[in-house]
Amino acid sequence: MPKHLGNALKSLKNNLLTLMEYTETTVEMAVEALENKDQAKANEVFNSDDEIDEMEVAIEEECLQILALHQPVAIDLRFIITALKVNNDLERIGDLAVNISERALALSKMDDHESPFNFTIMAAKTKEMLKNAIDSLMSKDTALAKKVCQDDDEVDTINREVYQIIYEGVKTHPERIEFYLQYLSCSRHLERIADYATNIAEDVIYMVEGEIVRHSPDLYKD
Repeated sequence: MPKHLGNALKSLKNNLLTLMEYTETTVEMAVEALENKDQAKANEVFNSDDEIDEMEVAIEEECLQILALHQPVAIDLRFIITALKVNNDLERIGDLAVNISERALALSKMDDHESPFNFTIMAAKTKEMLKNAIDSLMSKDTALAKKVCQDDDEVDTINREVYQIIYEGVKTHPERIEFYLQYLSCSRHLERIADYATNIAEDVIYMVEGEIVRHSPDLYKD
C-alpha cells in the first residue's frame, strides 16, 4: 500500500471511530434522559446533534477525497465504501437519539404516571448492538457482526410487545393517549437504532468478506 494512502486511511479510521464513540455516548444520554425524565440530559443530546452533523460531512468529504486522489482497490476500496455508509447511518442514529430526548422532555412535563413498559431491557440490547457493531468494524470481526444481525430479532420482538401494551393502555385510559404515544415513539426510535446497528454489521461483513449479505435469511440464524 502506498504510504500516502495508508496515512489517509488511518486518518479516516480514526475520525470514523471518533464519530462512532460520540454517537454511542449520545444514545446513552438519550436513554438516560428517557429513563429519568432528565431535562438537562435531554438538552445535552440536542446540543450534540450539530457536532455529529459536522463530523458526518467532514468524513464524507474525506472519503471522496481519498477515492479521487488514491483510487484504492480491493479491501481498501471496500473500507471506504463501508465508511461512507456507516457514516450516514451514524448521523441518522444521532437524529434518533435527539428524537428520544424530545420524547423524554415531553414526558418530563406530563403528570407523573408510571411508565407502561420497562425500557431497560430494550435500551440495553439496543446499546449492546450498537457497541458490538462498532467493535466489529474496528476489529474486522465478522462473527461479532453476525451476532448483531441475529440480535435484531430480539429488539423487534420487544417493539411488538410495547405496541400491544400501549394499545391496551390507550383502551383502558384513553385520557392518557398522548402519554402512551410518547412511549410508543421511544420504542420505535430504539428499534430503528437497532436496525442501523444491523446495517453497520452487514457492511462490516461486506468489507471483510466482499459479500453483500442484506436480505440473506441464513445470516439471521444461530
